[in-house]
Amino acid sequence: MLPTFISGIQNIQIRLIRMRNFVMVPGLLALLLTGLLFYVVYHRPEPIAAGSAKTIVGTQAGNNFRLAYFNLDSLESHYQYFKDVLDQVKGKENEMNAELSGMEKGFQKKISEWQKKAPTMSQTESQEAQQEYAQMQQNYQLRKQTLQESLMKHNEDLKADIRKKIEDYLKEYNKEKGYNYIISYEANSFIYIRDSANNITDDLISGLNASYKKK
Repeated sequence: MLPTFISGIQNIQIRLIRMRNFVMVPGLLALLLTGLLFYVVYHRPEPIAAGSAKTIVGTQAGNNFRLAYFNLDSLESHYQYFKDVLDQVKGKENEMNAELSGMEKGFQKKISEWQKKAPTMSQTESQEAQQEYAQMQQNYQLRKQTLQESLMKHNEDLKADIRKKIEDYLKEYNKEKGYNYIISYEANSFIYIRDSANNITDDLISGLNASYKKK
């Protein structure tokens, strides 16, 4: 029993290293939020019935069709609320990692105690230690899952809020401008931009930042 337990203790540190790797996974959320948020929000075209696309475009073109676009990269870089949201995400993420790291340190301390006592442990003490370790692992996994779900929910709420702010502003903005469509543009998109005459990025950034400052 004791050799098995000692071997198990040696494997605990390896498992903790693996746990630590999982802890850092939520850091990808901030990167995804930065790079994909506006793509997800604005690159979901409404379905058009088969054979109707040419008719719609042709009709609207004949009625002074107007289209504007804004640059996603510039919006991400200069919209202050978006930058503040990223800070919130990173802050919450750091809090989660700090808590889980604290739990890991507690594990390491306990492991060190077991390593010192292992050669003189009785069978009963060895079994109790194994049970305690199993409970520690379970508590860690449950807490990690809870924190990750909370972080995911937090991020989804922030994305929805950003989307609403942009959509609300564009609705008011377009009451005067009267564009038929306002689309988003980014470096990796398949949209060909002939000129910048209908680039409303500066207007959008200025208006969103002004609205954000008022609040």
